[in-house]
Amino acid sequence: MQFRDKRVLITGSTKGLGKAMALAFAQEGAWVAINYHSDEAGSAQMEKELKELGAKYLLIKADVSRSDQVTDMVSRVLSAWEHVDVLVNNAGIIKDKMLLFLDEAEWDQVLDTNLKATYLCSKTILKSMIGRRFGRIINMTSPSALTGRPGQTNYAASKGGIISFTKSLAREVARLGITVNALCPGVIRTPLTEELPAKTREELLSLIPMAKFGETAEVAFGALFLASEKAGYMTGQVLVMDGGMT
Repeated sequence: MQFRDKRVLITGSTKGLGKAMALAFAQEGAWVAINYHSDEAGSAQMEKELKELGAKYLLIKADVSRSDQVTDMVSRVLSAWEHVDVLVNNAGIIKDKMLLFLDEAEWDQVLDTNLKATYLCSKTILKSMIGRRFGRIINMTSPSALTGRPGQTNYAASKGGIISFTKSLAREVARLGITVNALCPGVIRTPLTEELPAKTREELLSLIPMAKFGETAEVAFGALFLASEKAGYMTGQVLVMDGGMT
């Protein structure tokens, strides 16, 4: 259990990739702090599964695009656990629309939830990592940041910003024992992708050289690697897991 007693905070972690990563860390012995905004049902299910694993956990409801709620969330984690070893900035939303029809509120909501939250969570937790001269920050990005995608100007801008943020912060803290990397999963098989129309699924598959969707467990493995000692000399990088799409 390579993460026994390591403290891990994952934002947006009651479903999808966030949930898969949280369970993977828990299975490796980590203590996991689960953040969610409004998914009460997912929170209850996550608590059930973590109890079954015998994992040590915290459940914290917070809107990570708001500085006061991020401060409260991090304070609660540090008060209970003293420090955080790994931060995964996973919370994110999509509001796809062609730019001509994209209103300012939709732009702001995506940038705030995806990019601003990454800034807020990283900044708020960084001081405790610097004090221990150890930390792993993993920021979730997307192939849309690398290639662009029609109808995703807001989403691609937020995820592209995360890549630049990752590279810059990595340089700032490299001498302090803290690594900062980005994880870039492609189209992953989740209940959401399973519900897509058959034509849309076929179109997506046609863009992927491997001709298959990724699995949440594969992305979770990528997060475990970036948080591990084996990735200790890796910082400021983007680990792309997209079946060759980009």
